[in-house]
Amino acid sequence: MYEIDMIENQKIRPSQVIGPLGEPLTIDNLPPPSTTRWVVRRKAEVVAAVNGGLLTIDEVCERYNLTLEEFASWQRAVDRSGMQGLRVTRIQHYRDLYERQLKY
Repeated sequence: MYEIDMIENQKIRPSQVIGPLGEPLTIDNLPPPSTTRWVVRRKAEVVAAVNGGLLTIDEVCERYNLTLEEFASWQRAVDRSGMQGLRVTRIQHYRDLYERQLKY
């Protein structure tokens, strides 16, 4: 018999989520906390971890020393344009495209 009271106040989290390339992501195979070079894949993995419930936004911001605005911009880019939206050289292009789509 399970002790319901014991887990009542704990949030149940998945042990893994599906990453941006379809691979299983766990806390152990996320980018290391010391990451300073944020390539598209790493950003997308962190966004997938939050979207899947592996980590909270607060945990990600603390773990990677990110601002809430920075992480939110990654989330918006993925929501709007997928992984390609995270490419630094294409951010303005995708932002313009998204704003044009909103007008019509």
